[in-house]
Amino acid sequence: MVVKIAVLNGSPKGEVSVTMQYVHFLEQRFPETEFKLYDVALKIKKLEKDNQAFQDVLAGVAAADAVLWAFPLYFLVVCSQYKRFIELIFEKNAVSAFRGKPAASLSTSINFFDYTAHNYIHAVCDDLEMRYFGSYSAEMNDLLKTAERRRLKAFGTLFLKAIKERTPFIRSHPPLKMPDVVFEAEKTAPVETAGKKVLIIADNLSGNSNLQKMVERLRQSFSPEAEVVQLIDVDIKGGCLGCIRCGMDNRCVYDDRDGFRQLFNARIKTADILFIAGAVRDRYLSALWKCFFDRSFFNGHTPFLKDKQMGFVISGPLNQMYHLREIFEASVGFQRAGMLGFVSDDAGSSSEINAALQVMAANAVARSQLGYIPPPTFYQVAGTKLFRDVIWGRLRPVFQADHRYYKEHGMYNFPQTYYKWWMINSTLVLLTKIPAFRREFFKRIKNEMIKPAANALKRTE
Repeated sequence: MVVKIAVLNGSPKGEVSVTMQYVHFLEQRFPETEFKLYDVALKIKKLEKDNQAFQDVLAGVAAADAVLWAFPLYFLVVCSQYKRFIELIFEKNAVSAFRGKPAASLSTSINFFDYTAHNYIHAVCDDLEMRYFGSYSAEMNDLLKTAERRRLKAFGTLFLKAIKERTPFIRSHPPLKMPDVVFEAEKTAPVETAGKKVLIIADNLSGNSNLQKMVERLRQSFSPEAEVVQLIDVDIKGGCLGCIRCGMDNRCVYDDRDGFRQLFNARIKTADILFIAGAVRDRYLSALWKCFFDRSFFNGHTPFLKDKQMGFVISGPLNQMYHLREIFEASVGFQRAGMLGFVSDDAGSSSEINAALQVMAANAVARSQLGYIPPPTFYQVAGTKLFRDVIWGRLRPVFQADHRYYKEHGMYNFPQTYYKWWMINSTLVLLTKIPAFRREFFKRIKNEMIKPAANALKRTE
């Protein structure tokens, strides 16, 4: 039996992408399997306008025995062009081409929130009623390592086995239930902004009544009223191309050819309080919103929204999609911004939503005035260290702007350079090999652990 696998290429660079090299590896290791590649991200504009081109991809999927979703990570998920392809599947009622097909996902990245991207694809596959086998997240250079090549081959072997044996699968993501509340705004006394600039960014308010009214309610919650910008009104020529030219000096390849950089630098970076407003599309927000996040990558892996207060207003079944909440919470945390939380129209009654919007507005101003940013959690600490190491290492020639920022802001805080603690630790490790010292060590350790905090409590500031 010759197994036919339709590979949906999610790289805007087409075949010239790291991800496709992993697909080619599978092709070489399984020559009896037929892999058919479709550059859906690269050719998304053609697929949008040319229905026959889109139907050709569907025909390839329908004729295949299985589907491999292969993509690089873009801003914790897939790129906006790939996201748009997924939207087209549902918009054009093309689910039948995918229904019942075994599926797997393969990504390349530096393992920064790779699992959220695979959770998204898994959920999409469940919505398409596919038989999702599993995911494979490769670090960009894994193909150079013998052990990782063996691991990838094992994944391919197991995927082919599941295809041939039609292994049963368990759906992990139940169908989404759209909220049925009709939101009606209630007027209350607005919150004085005390000179803080408040900006609400939405993708397109015309198609969703609840979102439109929630944004208007939030806008009027401030005095003076918040500014609202719709991405649909901004001249955005296209999504991130993955060319990485911005890594040198934070200048996008689009530069001033469209209005994105001007929007970002002149309005978003100058805001003190920023709200993201959008409606759920499949298991994310719209592809236009994804384009916005992808294009913001011209700022590099730096906290370019540092110290802002950020909140989210979402229409749709947000509370049924934990991965989407996690993506945004992690993004805000990594930016070292303050997370104000989420208000969605599936959170309760119209009155409860009104109250939540008012509370979020009040919290935004109060926290902004105090300059309060919550202490870092795992998202910030682990993510910062991951990028610190990779920018210091092999990616420095590509991301020179990041390197300059990290160096200037003391982000190269490797523990190996803490020579004082290196000497203390080495001495203590040797001393704890002496039984009498070890007994005394454990007798005193509790008090020694709290001694620094006890000293800090004596300070007045």
